Amino acid sequence: MADQLLDAKGLNCPLPILKAKKALTGLPTGGTLEILATDPGSIKDFEAFCRTTGNELVEKSDDGKIFRFILRKAS
Repeated sequence: MADQLLDAKGLNCPLPILKAKKALTGLPTGGTLEILATDPGSIKDFEAFCRTTGNELVEKSDDGKIFRFILRKAS
């Protein structure tokens, strides 16, 4: 279970990333954020976001309609 949940369903790029970035600022180092999104582009967006920010993409999955990501905040 993640420390915080961000429901970004119905939002298109770049809003899921922007909302995740804001949510991560409120978490301590090592804290986890679960994101639910419906934008298919969010898969590549969150992979790139984690590569550039140093945050860890702990888990990603989808059921064909909803994409789920768990990020761990870097220091």
